[in-house]
Amino acid sequence: MKKIKLYQIDAFTDKVFHGNPAAVCVLNEWLEDKTMQQIAAENNLAETAFVVQNGRDYEIRWFTPTVEVDLCGHATLAAAHVLFHFYNHPSNTINFQSRKSGLLTVDKAGEELTLDFPADVYQRVEAPQALVSALGVTPAEVYKGRTDYLLLFQTQKDIEGLAPDFRTLASVEARGVIVTAPGDEVDFVSRFFCPQVGIDEDPVTGSAHTTLTPFWSQKLSKKVLSAKQVSARQGDLRCEFLGDRVKITGRAVAYLSGEIEV
Repeated sequence: MKKIKLYQIDAFTDKVFHGNPAAVCVLNEWLEDKTMQQIAAENNLAETAFVVQNGRDYEIRWFTPTVEVDLCGHATLAAAHVLFHFYNHPSNTINFQSRKSGLLTVDKAGEELTLDFPADVYQRVEAPQALVSALGVTPAEVYKGRTDYLLLFQTQKDIEGLAPDFRTLASVEARGVIVTAPGDEVDFVSRFFCPQVGIDEDPVTGSAHTTLTPFWSQKLSKKVLSAKQVSARQGDLRCEFLGDRVKITGRAVAYLSGEIEV
């Protein structure tokens, strides 16, 4: 049996029980893929991040309870919080090497952490019938990025009132579905549904903001935007569009630290 340090961090918030919880396992060497998937299933959180130090940098991988994913923002933020607060990372920047999303950096300024991620590329499309049926309403505009659909609605109230049929939504060919509208007190609000990867609704989704940031930057002619994900737990983000990259800033707070045995 191996003992592995495990942390649970609430990301994109400064209060426990808010934001998006992620588990983080700091490893000396990689476990078998099957074992990491089983740990993620046992944790039963939207994401479990696994990190292994490689020189001055870290390699990172992310697992939902059912699949490995190519990019996860809130679990990367959570992993950085762990390395800064529990492992005394010596500088204010952490470089994460990912398998399919390239180099990802996290910068620390006080209590704020800023992700530097690749910007998504999206195009306007027709909505699949299953998507409209699952939501029960027709969006004003529909777009498709590399992995997700993005649906534009008119008001924050429209976003807050959505109650999808998740079983129908799971049949839509995509990682997930972003729904968004102008915010009442922020530039834009969103929610993220992804039953396709084992999570009906993700509370606060950093990777979705790699699509939302260029989208709203163009809509509003602004480079720096305030954002809120209006799930039940809610989360606050500040986003900056840099062309082929986006910066996503938020806070994180530790909820749990302990050990698992596998």
